Amino acid sequence: MTKKTFYILSLFITVLALGSCSKLNEQVLDETSSTGATDKDVTEGLIAPVYAVLPGLFQHTQYFALQQISTDEAILPYRGGTDWGDNGIYMSLHRHETTSSDPNVKNVWNNIMLGISRAILAINTLPKSTDPNAQLFLAEARGMRAYYNLLSLDLFGVTFVKDDPKINSVILRGNDAVEYIKSELLAIEPLVREDTGPGRITKQAVWGLLARLHLQAAVYRDIYAASFTFTGDDMDKAIQYCDQIINSGKFQLSPEYFDIFGDANHTNKELIFAVDQRADLNGHNRMAYFSLSGDQFPLPAYTGANGTDGPGITSDFYQSWAQAYAPDDPADMDGRFFKRNLDTTQTCVPAANFYIDRGILRGQQYGLIRTGGVFETCPNGDMKVGKLYNNTRNRPDLPVFFTEQINFSDFSNYNNGYRVEKYEFSRGSVSGRNFGEHDIVILRLADIYLMRAEARLRKGGGEAEALADVNTVRAARTARVVPPALTEMNLDVLFRERGFELYWENVRRTDMIRFGKYEGTWTEKTNSDPKKRIFPIPQNAIDGASNLPDYLVQNEGY
Repeated sequence: MTKKTFYILSLFITVLALGSCSKLNEQVLDETSSTGATDKDVTEGLIAPVYAVLPGLFQHTQYFALQQISTDEAILPYRGGTDWGDNGIYMSLHRHETTSSDPNVKNVWNNIMLGISRAILAINTLPKSTDPNAQLFLAEARGMRAYYNLLSLDLFGVTFVKDDPKINSVILRGNDAVEYIKSELLAIEPLVREDTGPGRITKQAVWGLLARLHLQAAVYRDIYAASFTFTGDDMDKAIQYCDQIINSGKFQLSPEYFDIFGDANHTNKELIFAVDQRADLNGHNRMAYFSLSGDQFPLPAYTGANGTDGPGITSDFYQSWAQAYAPDDPADMDGRFFKRNLDTTQTCVPAANFYIDRGILRGQQYGLIRTGGVFETCPNGDMKVGKLYNNTRNRPDLPVFFTEQINFSDFSNYNNGYRVEKYEFSRGSVSGRNFGEHDIVILRLADIYLMRAEARLRKGGGEAEALADVNTVRAARTARVVPPALTEMNLDVLFRERGFELYWENVRRTDMIRFGKYEGTWTEKTNSDPKKRIFPIPQNAIDGASNLPDYLVQNEGY
């Protein structure tokens, strides 16, 4: 199946509440007779667009921004007084001052609604197909509709129930929304396969989404609660689905942590569900370049493929590592923190052997030396490597030296904040900068172990089992530095461990809310309003539904 060629040649979407959720009119121009397309082509052309929304949704300035930059893990300052100002939207996002006109919020909303729209189109058209895969694709479309609704519930507090394109969606909140998503996932669980992942909905992906839903259900049922009531039934269900994934034997924890985020990760056995970004599917994401310096050039083949001096980690998040391993350096204690690829004592490196470091980058950076737009080479033809300076920022006197402290008040240089190079800067794409060939993780096995550990703790009496789950994940990273086993487990330790294992993976905001930490104070953020746990519904979506009084109501506090 390919996302490049759709035999649905035109999707004209008229959306009353921006993106399909009140009235949906999609015109499908089926040119089978003129193109010679088979039923198989048409059927694949119905399911492919449902998945094709994911790469745009998971770009760095969309879902990542909402899930990470709003937290204690990532911060994106106005760099150098010129870059990433963007009318203050990233500063507002970090401070929990986002408004209903925020473009990132609008783009995320639009993509989620588009995903729901395309799923509804497929659900209504696939039953007419005679292709043998039509029923499987129908189940997957239904599963993806549930997934997009889960994202909508998590981010905006609403879900949309819609089967017939000719009628308005029913908007659900709270427990009704939880039960709807649950029922949809349970309905397709017997129908989807076990061997079509990680880029498509599988039986194990359904189990993982159900585990995530049950773990978070207390939040969704009462989003503004002073404290959340995690029921024994929800925790039992979360444990059950995690057990089923772990006991299936289909997945393995990766010995090398950073292989999970490399170019070839589509076949990594830790991945359960992911955004398929392989080259033949036009993989497009900028996760690898987003945080790097503009003077870091990871690919000898491309003199224009550099970083953009985007977000860094907050000093608060770094200190969670530093304090956990004090007096030792976390880089010496935990292979998830950092991977040294570049020998800074070498000044000449063959192009084929040049790899930048991965993980959390601190201090002076080294790399390819670019002068006049060309990489310098050694007499033997190897790449010249050395200390980097901010040449692209017209500050050749300023070393690329990442500092721990990062805030919104210092616009003097681009060095503030330790940076994150978790995903590999793609070595096989046409530029490496704009195209990433690594799949973006949605669910992986380590998260399943950690969810099971959390459910056991919240249920009560499961401390020993939870400790064993967490230590299983830690002990699995055997390729380099194995973090030492923990000796105690509670919710605070588990929250910290989720940060260590899952940083930069689009789960931090959801985790912070569930653990009661989202109203805390960090770096530039002091807002403690619980109404900011969910984002505003974009104003133009509300305006678009204005002919239906009280149909789409803005979230409290906006």
